[in-house]
Amino acid sequence: MKSPGTNALESGREGQAIERAAEGAPVRILALDVGARRIGLAVSDELGWTAQGLETLERSNARQDLARLAQLAAGLGVSQLLIGNPKSLSGREGRQSERVKEFGDRLARQTGLTAVYWDERWTSVEAERALRGAGKRTRAQRTGAVDRLAATLLLDSYLQWLAWQRNARGADSA
Repeated sequence: MKSPGTNALESGREGQAIERAAEGAPVRILALDVGARRIGLAVSDELGWTAQGLETLERSNARQDLARLAQLAAGLGVSQLLIGNPKSLSGREGRQSERVKEFGDRLARQTGLTAVYWDERWTSVEAERALRGAGKRTRAQRTGAVDRLAATLLLDSYLQWLAWQRNARGADSA
């Protein structure tokens, strides 16, 4: 089974990284919800089971953003990057998706880590809804929190998919 909204994940380094993670190899993942003003961040535990939101990165310029993210990735000991792919509701990739992939590819080259792009169409909507439900009514109260929660939801969906893959492999071999 392919992941929701992905295309040709089985090829190249991205496919190899997903395969290793789906086989249950220990992997710590840094998830990014890349926006024009902020980057929401989340990290998995060392076993790749749970997602925890990190402080939102306020963007300055690409060079500084990449340096800060590379430093964060090294400090956390991550072995994979998970980057939200902002597709349209129809599933098509537009200009924003291209920008995110350019940024993600630069970060992957700078860190030497594999970047996996994951469909993020509903993460910000879910994050907004959850924060409103938690009493964060104003935009000022939600700024940054939406990005952090969106990255956490993105990572959680990926980790759930990996767990499903591991379970399916276990059932196939039984």
